[in-house]
Amino acid sequence: MQAFRLVGWRQPPELHEVPIPDPGPGQILVKVGGAGACHSDLHVMEAPAPLPGFTELPLTLGHENAGWVESVGPGVTGFGPGDPVIVYGCWGCGVCSNCRRGRENYCQNLAGQGPGLGGGHDGGMAEYLLVPAARYLIPLGALDPRQAAPLTDAGLTSYHAVKRSLHLLGPGSTAVVIGAGGLGQLTIQILRALSAATTVIAVDTDAGKLDTAGHMGADLALLSGDETTTRIRDVTGQQGAELVLDMVGIEPTLRMAAQVARTLGHLTIVGLGGAALPVDFSSPPHECSVASPYWGYLPELMEVITLAQQDKIKVLVEHFPLARAGEAYQLLHDGKIRGRAVITPHD
Repeated sequence: MQAFRLVGWRQPPELHEVPIPDPGPGQILVKVGGAGACHSDLHVMEAPAPLPGFTELPLTLGHENAGWVESVGPGVTGFGPGDPVIVYGCWGCGVCSNCRRGRENYCQNLAGQGPGLGGGHDGGMAEYLLVPAARYLIPLGALDPRQAAPLTDAGLTSYHAVKRSLHLLGPGSTAVVIGAGGLGQLTIQILRALSAATTVIAVDTDAGKLDTAGHMGADLALLSGDETTTRIRDVTGQQGAELVLDMVGIEPTLRMAAQVARTLGHLTIVGLGGAALPVDFSSPPHECSVASPYWGYLPELMEVITLAQQDKIKVLVEHFPLARAGEAYQLLHDGKIRGRAVITPHD
């Protein structure tokens, strides 16, 4: 089969011919319908040396995966050939206290590494993906795997980031989403689906993405600039927002996030921009909790799929065949993907 593989650090990934995996006991072979291209993949590609938790290259990319069960190994029950499924992307040890609670993204032994992210597991930017256990598969029902693939990371990451702060988002509250790309668009929809927040504000440097954010449910879409912080503080009566989600994580966005958060609020860093948040006695505001959640829990992905099945969240997707995976990542790098790019090996 064809697979899109990272063969060297700071080298462009390449298409290679590799053997189709044969599922062993407890394993499932998934025919990949869609594999999402994610900004975190760009960080892996651009890393000068192995990142923590990574095994030796080569490695097949792709940690946002959905498709159809192709075959199952001995002992697998509950799934059969042809079943449409989405793949939870954090593969833990399964026995530590966090894994036993469905929090495999915080596995205490394996750091929640899944396909395409190290730990020795090839990802789904290939015709087939070997999944080590049935617990990582969630039925998709009528959802198209080619559309649903980004839900396993972009959807789940956004969902987890919002859910942990729902107690702050009562009537009259404000949530700010900095970064209105694919991740931010899902975050806006999830805020609308889950919370009672009165005002959802989207901020971005791209007017086109802000227009999309408005259609996704943002009450106010602000082009990032010198007056943005003032506008947000005016909207919130100079108090700041109960929840600020930075989906970018670079120095200007983190500085803005600290300026528009409120006392006793939450400032949540989701983006992997690599900047540091300046902290002193008065910034962020007093008792404003700062967190950087990683992905989400396995049971939460089931909740995300339910929202999608109910048409409460939708992913804006651009499809690319496997042969154009490199082009998709270049467009992603250049900020030219409106929503999420999905590689479709079986188009």
